[in-house]
Amino acid sequence: MKFRYYSAMTQVVLVGLVCFLCPGMFNAVNGMGGSGQPDPTVSNNANTALYSTFVVFGILGGAIVNLCGVRWTIFCSGFMYALYSASYIYLNNKPDDGSFTIAAGALLGIGAGILWAAQGMIIVSYPREEEKGKYIAVFWIIFNLGGILGGILPFAINYHSEKDSLSDGVYIAFVVLECLGAFLGLALAPPSKVTRSDGSSVVMIKYTNVGKEVIEILKLFLNPTMLALLPMCFTSNFFYTYQFNNINAALFNIRTRGFNNIFYWGFQMLGAYAISLLLDWQRLQRKTRGFIGFAIVFVVFNAIWGGSLALHNKYPDGIEPSNRMDFKDTKKAAGPIILYLLCGIGDALYQSMAYWVIGSLTNDNQKLSRYAGFYKGMQSFGAAIAWQLDIKVITINQIIANWVLFGASVPPMLYVIWKIKNHSEDQSIEAKSADAYVEKEENLKA
Repeated sequence: MKFRYYSAMTQVVLVGLVCFLCPGMFNAVNGMGGSGQPDPTVSNNANTALYSTFVVFGILGGAIVNLCGVRWTIFCSGFMYALYSASYIYLNNKPDDGSFTIAAGALLGIGAGILWAAQGMIIVSYPREEEKGKYIAVFWIIFNLGGILGGILPFAINYHSEKDSLSDGVYIAFVVLECLGAFLGLALAPPSKVTRSDGSSVVMIKYTNVGKEVIEILKLFLNPTMLALLPMCFTSNFFYTYQFNNINAALFNIRTRGFNNIFYWGFQMLGAYAISLLLDWQRLQRKTRGFIGFAIVFVVFNAIWGGSLALHNKYPDGIEPSNRMDFKDTKKAAGPIILYLLCGIGDALYQSMAYWVIGSLTNDNQKLSRYAGFYKGMQSFGAAIAWQLDIKVITINQIIANWVLFGASVPPMLYVIWKIKNHSEDQSIEAKSADAYVEKEENLKA
């Protein structure tokens, strides 16, 4: 197939590669538990600072992207990931001074909020309606390759290490990769030049200004559909803290944490691909696909929290660092590792469903940039609370909180899916854009 730089798929692949190198490496560091440090306190506080600023700039991110464009916003945001990883090199050498890492976390929250608003707009507004599940899966697979690479690095570098923390060399590797990701952001094309697979334009050019964006953001908090999605948004990253700190970090030694993350993010790729086949299956009405997809998410997450409760009853206080499980001890480690991999599948299913539902609301890229920003902002609000709970709340209560929050998100999520139409309200605009493209091509041939 002929390569087309301005095609929607090329742009989704490019933003996937940016996220592979920036958020993907961040996920790899965070997935080590305590960001690879023996004491998770600084990491927890840094993540709280990160997600606190993320709340604000996630919500504002859509407006910033609409005003400044995807290329420069992603370019500038990418360097915040490199700064955050670099702060752990400082922490390795000044373990009693976590202030730089916490400040870097706050700055990363600003950059990440803007980057993810741009990313969300691209992956749900660039594809045609019948291809949205596929495009989300393509992005998710490329993105999670970053987590796999980020798991391989600490696994290989720390394979013979007796330390319970990551070495400077691992963090330096992350910094280099994240800087590359930032520069790759400059390769993205403006949305006005991007075309879908049928030749239609992604966006009918609209002009916006600060005043309009402020009003549109405020309207999100009066939008019944957005309010119904709040529990889903709040819950969607809440579980990371428990999974990374109370399964991976509390039970496994440092090299096995890297080993686990290779498969945690790898199984996310499988989960995203599998659910995309359902979400794009044209033989079923879009609403029916949504209900079946969410039923799968419901079953998987209840299995995760049931398994987590059983694991907690076996290891209520975790395991002492000197006795933590190694992947070679298959008899002891197999069960917890399988549960951790199931957590990865569950995350991919949940996030894919969330983006698909948001993408089903409209095809307007400016609206979707705001919707994506709202989703990431409210998601970060939940994450900021979760990272502090890990410091102050015992593990069993974290399991209960996660399970209850997921249960609370189910009824409003089903309500939104029930309201989904087979075609978004601006499908006619998309069709007109495609017709205009075909007419233009015919005129050129004539």
